[in-house]
Amino acid sequence: MSSKRLIVALDFKNFDEMSEFVVRLDPNSCVVKVGLQLFISEGNKVLDFLSAKGFEIFLDLKLHDIPNTVNKAIEEIAQFNVLMTTIHLQGGMEMIAAANQAKGNTKILGVSLLTSLDESDTQMLYNNNFNIQFNNLINVAEKSEVDGIVCSSMELALLSDSNLIKVVPGIRNLKQIDDQKRVMTSKEAYKNGASYIVVGRPITQANNIEEAIKEYS
Repeated sequence: MSSKRLIVALDFKNFDEMSEFVVRLDPNSCVVKVGLQLFISEGNKVLDFLSAKGFEIFLDLKLHDIPNTVNKAIEEIAQFNVLMTTIHLQGGMEMIAAANQAKGNTKILGVSLLTSLDESDTQMLYNNNFNIQFNNLINVAEKSEVDGIVCSSMELALLSDSNLIKVVPGIRNLKQIDDQKRVMTSKEAYKNGASYIVVGRPITQANNIEEAIKEYS
């Protein structure tokens, strides 16, 4: 796996915005994340461009469908220079097995509970408390031989004995008002066992991007 720990989220709406920003990044200091908006807008063009620039790519599409559909999608993803990609653990064991079968050299990460969710959401959606629902999904991850998980920093303490790759979004070194509910600083996340942290707006909207990269690395 990569020795880099910082993933910069390229949450831009089109290729021009993304490419203008990326020239300010060093592929030796970070991995880059391509999410749903940018991939739908520009497709494979983005992956080819970033690969040519020397970046390792985290393709975050959070696939959740029947096993055959996910298998075929992962098969396509594995043809590109994609370090890691995501599926929902809630898709179940058969879907995860189908993804593993097609992954090639790409690592499969299982999404546990989105960082926009909190206790009230899990009660409403699953009639379950947050920690129990999270542990149910981690049991799925452990039994399915998925390579890693995506979880908030608040759940890292529950994963101290796990060998799974731990990718943690919702990192905020300064308090911000946005759609992330379960957040932690980068220093705290690394200390608590994060393999990678994902940072978007605090870097992409920073006045000094180079200093922001150093702060979160």
